[in-house]
Amino acid sequence: MDTTGRLLIDGELIDSDQRLDVIDPATGAVFTTASRASVDQAERAVGAARRAFPGWADTPHDQRQAAVAALADAMATHRDALAALLTREQGKPLAEATGEIVWAEGYLRHYARMSLPDRIVQDDESGRVVVRHLPLGVVAGIVAWNFPVLLAAWKIGMAVVAGNTIVLKPAPTTPMTALALGALCRDIFPAGVVNVVADDNDLGPFLTEHPYIAKISFTGSTPTGRRIMASAAAGLKRLTLELGGNDPAIVLDDVDVPSAAAAIFNSAFLNCGQVCLAIKRVYVAASIHDALWRELVKLAEAAKVRPGSDGNGVGPLQNLAQFKKVRGFLDRAREDGLDVAGGQLLEGAGYFISPAIVRGARDGNQIVDEEQFGPILPIVSFTNIEDVVATVNASPYGLGASIWSGDTEAATKVAERVQAGSVWVNQHLAIGPHIPMAGFRQSGLGVEQAEEGLKEMMQIQIIGVAK
Repeated sequence: MDTTGRLLIDGELIDSDQRLDVIDPATGAVFTTASRASVDQAERAVGAARRAFPGWADTPHDQRQAAVAALADAMATHRDALAALLTREQGKPLAEATGEIVWAEGYLRHYARMSLPDRIVQDDESGRVVVRHLPLGVVAGIVAWNFPVLLAAWKIGMAVVAGNTIVLKPAPTTPMTALALGALCRDIFPAGVVNVVADDNDLGPFLTEHPYIAKISFTGSTPTGRRIMASAAAGLKRLTLELGGNDPAIVLDDVDVPSAAAAIFNSAFLNCGQVCLAIKRVYVAASIHDALWRELVKLAEAAKVRPGSDGNGVGPLQNLAQFKKVRGFLDRAREDGLDVAGGQLLEGAGYFISPAIVRGARDGNQIVDEEQFGPILPIVSFTNIEDVVATVNASPYGLGASIWSGDTEAATKVAERVQAGSVWVNQHLAIGPHIPMAGFRQSGLGVEQAEEGLKEMMQIQIIGVAK
């Protein structure tokens, strides 16, 4: 497996005169450099994808499926090396990094079994009507830094199995694993079908405005999603935007507190809290507020904060900008007089902050109203479930939510009233390639995963024949 950080353009691994420093978040120091694509190289990637599209679209569907399955096999072969590289550039514990690679393989294998056959909606004496799904063309896949391998696999797999070609752009702080994935693709797909170009946050507008790009599939922040939507408007490009979330957990008074606390903690602090669907605020019934608080604080105090290479625990924030942002949230919480347990900056190098459980927070506090995207969990006491549902539904976000209760039926009734794309009962982050993923309001546009997600990678066509 090539891990030298070269671009994949038109079936060739290419160096660039421009270099991109890649920082190990556990040390705060540069550990390698990657090729940084120029505008000319990005243009060549788009051109290659455009030229490859007709042939790939005409490739029998089972052959496209086989290619996606082959990519999963290649990832499995190089699983350990990919996981080690992922930990080095992203910071997450090696156990989580290995899990991300395994998840990516599983998603690809699921995509390799997916298809959208023609559907006859009318066949009578007046005529025959067939619904077809055709590939769109060149897809621009833009990937965030929190799950650089899984997100790349989502975008590549769904795009190419549908018959599209793709230009993938990883986040500037985590280019290495995406470029390594591109090197695997070089040996599997025809030249130009998959292209990977790294940048320093300067090629996004070029791709989103390019006249040959038919669709943009983006995972990242809501502000960036707004800019992408605006830049794509002139060409009326198809869009899938998976954006920010401020996922609430609503804990009713009949839960088993220790078991609920453990599940909530794990769903809040996975990947150091840098998960769009992570629990980011907890509304807990007043009668069990203190008990849940104590359990969460115990878990936070027991968590081992250390470099991801150590295997497990809580790793660093991924980059300096996010480290400063999270530190600002904690400073503001303390200024507001909130009780912050944990949230300490570790001595030495790296972007480490210990898990913070914040008590005394309420709606109106920054730490509750805004997405922290880090190891912070505010706890809000409530006495009226109607008020909580109204508050949650008034948020600009609506990506995910969870309801926790000893009464599954009652919790499900609450879940049905919460306006979020994914609402779980007594669990959180229960996702999979067979489950559609979508967001309400400013948490996104369109659908990823499952048949609904595949349809977003395709153009519907109706063939009507008179008899």
